[in-house]
Amino acid sequence: MRQRPATLHRLALIGLLCWLPACQPGSPPQHGANGIVAPAPAQPASRPIDAVNVLAGRLLARDGVGFARLAVPAALHRRLVAGWRDGRTQWPLDELPLDARLPGMLAALQADNAERALQTVFRRQFKGADRDIDEAVRTLAMFGGEYVQKEAGYTPQERQHVSQAIDALSRWAVKAPLSDPARAERLFAALAAAARRSGIDAKAGSAGYAVLGLDQAMARLSPFLGTLLAQLRKDYGLDFDASLRRLDVRLLQQTGDTAQLRLRYRLAGSDIDAVVPAVRIDGHWYLADFVRRAEASLATTDAATPASP
Repeated sequence: MRQRPATLHRLALIGLLCWLPACQPGSPPQHGANGIVAPAPAQPASRPIDAVNVLAGRLLARDGVGFARLAVPAALHRRLVAGWRDGRTQWPLDELPLDARLPGMLAALQADNAERALQTVFRRQFKGADRDIDEAVRTLAMFGGEYVQKEAGYTPQERQHVSQAIDALSRWAVKAPLSDPARAERLFAALAAAARRSGIDAKAGSAGYAVLGLDQAMARLSPFLGTLLAQLRKDYGLDFDASLRRLDVRLLQQTGDTAQLRLRYRLAGSDIDAVVPAVRIDGHWYLADFVRRAEASLATTDAATPASP
């Protein structure tokens, strides 16, 4: 049982090396009386660059439900909803790092006295261990970079983009105060409270998400992930929202129903310059890689006609 708490701090902080939400600014979040984000309405993208803008607005609003709806065509979204109920897919959670470990992380955080247990393990294994943590970061970055270059599921453009993100975040992690017990205590307390508020039965594992369904699962996970990002900003200086708000998106090329977008922004103090493809389906624009991966999550069990051309 101790192995899971011992790895939680590493998963929550260093595990973000593999995540880069490629998005642009949108509507600010609006908070209701219960503290849950009440996102502003959004429409599918009518221009290529809005394939980024629309999703960015949903991420900044912590609107996982809206993100899932607007990231893919309506017909594909309906198939994903059915796939969630049947336990065949968990997209868009697949876009997160360590998505398969998310139920275990939530279960550990929901346990009785989770904060105290996590802090005890942290003090024993991580307090003052800057050199060990730095070495772990460098090792993870090295293996992450090798994985990106070898994994067949990545396009050349994705390899270039994700590799830049890994380098930027690894440089941040080496300098960040990851061994500070006071910061870790605040992180564990905030995440444990958010995990309990989510109302997700984490002990049920992936089956718990199937019971909730796509919309309910995303609605409940969004505040938890928002809490994680807020703590990273407050205590560790990693501000993803600032990166999103300063993102410059430009149309490089459009040929019929396909387009190439250039994304430039700063991530953890480093400049990122990447190209991402967009595709028009049923009159609206989507990030092609999201559509492709959503389709792939259903491909082995869903014989329906793909939504993308």
